[in-house]
Amino acid sequence: MFDKLKDHEFKIFRDIIYNESWINFTPTNKPILEIRLKERLKKLNIEKLEIYHKLILNDKDELKNLIDSVTTNLTNFFRYKVHFETLENHVLPDLKEKKNKTKFIRIWSAGCSTGEEAYSIAMVVKDFFDSSWKIEILASDISFNVLIKAKEGFYSKEKTEEIPKKYLEKYMIQISNGYYVKDSIKELIQFDYHNIMNEPTKKEFDIIFCRNVIIYFDAQAQQEVVDLFYNTMNKFGYFFIGHSESLFGMKTKFIFKKLGNACIYIKNEGLT
Repeated sequence: MFDKLKDHEFKIFRDIIYNESWINFTPTNKPILEIRLKERLKKLNIEKLEIYHKLILNDKDELKNLIDSVTTNLTNFFRYKVHFETLENHVLPDLKEKKNKTKFIRIWSAGCSTGEEAYSIAMVVKDFFDSSWKIEILASDISFNVLIKAKEGFYSKEKTEEIPKKYLEKYMIQISNGYYVKDSIKELIQFDYHNIMNEPTKKEFDIIFCRNVIIYFDAQAQQEVVDLFYNTMNKFGYFFIGHSESLFGMKTKFIFKKLGNACIYIKNEGLT
């Protein structure tokens, strides 16, 4: 097993990962990449980095496993509650008025991780609209492992502590050591493996959540993915990003908007 990741080795693997996912490892994050590589080599019983390098060049599945291993999957239900308050109190009422004829809402949870964000969105939207409305939620991630967990829809009691009581009682089923998401919520969501570098399987989104994803990209990649989001949204679409992320200084047509206590972006002036 290699001891430390040499500078030229770091550059090789950093570039491969960037070209496949836009995840940008800086020299500061070199130790993280080193740990992830050691984990993969140990699991595959490979001693030398040169051998592993050849493997990922010829084995697309192992390349996906490597990308999977370096992704960050920290999430929880109703993370940044002000976003969900703004969704319920400002965004959905506006879209309800504007889309009252079609009664169709399409949402994308990009970088959905283990599913908590997508299920949180689904609970709020399900509770807001009556049964005459059609709701579609695309939840995507570059990690197969987290998507398996998301599709299962089971979470420990600790994981569900942030779910408001009204949603917990209405949309979750309690068992001895945790909760399952009810089918009435699951049926609103399509979980899909997707590399954010590529266009999604669907377009014309009314709302996009992509929180704490582009923070791992460099400026060029951020620009490209934000443009992609803009081009896949409906007129008056709403774009949620992480509280530590910003489009400031970026060439984008998105319009900054303060709604309630949340700072989000809209495709056009959607509020009357």
